[in-house]
Amino acid sequence: MSSAETGSLPSNKLKTSITNLLPGKILVRGYPLEELIGNISYGEMIYLCLKGELPDKNTARMLNALLLAITDHGLVSAASPPARIVCAGNPDPIKGLCAGILSIGVVTGSPKESARFINGAYRMMKEQNLSPEQAADKIVDDYVANRKRLLGVGHPLFKDVDIRAARLREIAVQTGFIGDKLKLFELIHQKYLQKLGKKNLVINVDGMMAAIMCEMNFDEDIIDIIAVLSYLPGICAHTYEELKEKTGMGLVYQLAMVYEYAGPEERHLPKDRLT
Repeated sequence: MSSAETGSLPSNKLKTSITNLLPGKILVRGYPLEELIGNISYGEMIYLCLKGELPDKNTARMLNALLLAITDHGLVSAASPPARIVCAGNPDPIKGLCAGILSIGVVTGSPKESARFINGAYRMMKEQNLSPEQAADKIVDDYVANRKRLLGVGHPLFKDVDIRAARLREIAVQTGFIGDKLKLFELIHQKYLQKLGKKNLVINVDGMMAAIMCEMNFDEDIIDIIAVLSYLPGICAHTYEELKEKTGMGLVYQLAMVYEYAGPEERHLPKDRLT
């Protein structure tokens, strides 16, 4: 009989390889926590928790740069206004932070979809034994013919260069994370612009973050997590400012002033429904 049938607890224990709690001791991936505190950076701790080992110097530097890359987008972000509006209605920092985090996804703040595209392009190149030029041409021809938007490209504020993406690339050069996947993505971008006859669709910060993290062998879920952690300081700041300045309802009122109603005109229930 199963444990469910007998009413007894399962004999198998839940397992975790992250943290071991012992009398008077906490081991994080085998390291005593008191040794880690003050001796490694926050980025190194994130890497240790997610990957199971401490990063080397170059990986740590690259990760710390990634964690700064999308710190805040001001009030044009999809994350900051929700955090402020929730705090305006319910002044609690945790609820504000959660509201901001929940807004992060495919459209804004997450390089995961760009990483999926880059990995897929690289995989296709290898599986079909194509050169980078051939792979880029094949992908771009498909995207242009089917009017698909290239992920990780374009930004309303940056027409010549996305300064965040450019800085990340500089650090990737210095730390050794310019590899075949990133180069393929840049080649696809170059050919995409040539096909469209455009110059102002830059590789944006999401695209560069995705390409670099692909080179770092981060899977898509870790890429999502790093993006949220990079966004988080800005969400924290807007949440805290809202709690102190109480401006969030102003956002609500501004929305109320600029919206345009597109529904039916005033109407009434049938007389037989009125009491």
